[in-house]
Formats: sequence, C-alpha cells, structure tokens
Amino acid sequence: MRKRIAIMAVAGLLAGGSMAPEAHAIGCISGGAAGAVAGHYAHHHAVIGAVAGCAVGHHLAVKHKREMRAKKAAEKAQAQAAAAAARSTPTPH
Repeated sequence: MRKRIAIMAVAGLLAGGSMAPEAHAIGCISGGAAGAVAGHYAHHHAVIGAVAGCAVGHHLAVKHKREMRAKKAAEKAQAQAAAAAARSTPTPH
C-alpha cells in the first residue's frame, strides 16, 4: 500500500511539474536520477540519493554554464582586439 501511494505521489509531482511555465531544474533531473540509482544500491536510500544527486547535478550544470559564458566572452574580446589591431595597422602602398 505504501509503495502504491509513493508511486502515485511521484506520478502526481511529475505531471504537475510538466505544467509549470518554466522550471529552473538545470542538471537536477539527470543528477537526481543518477543519485536515486546510486542510493537504491546503497542500502535502499533512493530518495536521499536523488536529493543529493539533484543538488550536485544542478551545481555542476550552473558551473558549466558559467564557464561557457566566460569562454564565450573571452573569445569575443579576443576577436574584438584582433579586429581593432587590424584596423590600426597601416597598410603599405
């Protein structure tokens, strides 16, 4: 009976979550799934594993996004510097 209630609760959360206009669960779904599997094999602590996996997955996704943003900004600055150097270099006649 408890298992059935738990399954219904998870199904309700998943169905309700899909109706949200925007979710900020970057990395949480994949991290939570991996954590749940790991927690299940670690003495049946799937929920604790899912929560920890969600937190770690979200942290890593945000870190990756921040690094990509910095890399893109550095590439843009480098391209602008190269363009400025090309404009300021006198051309031989």
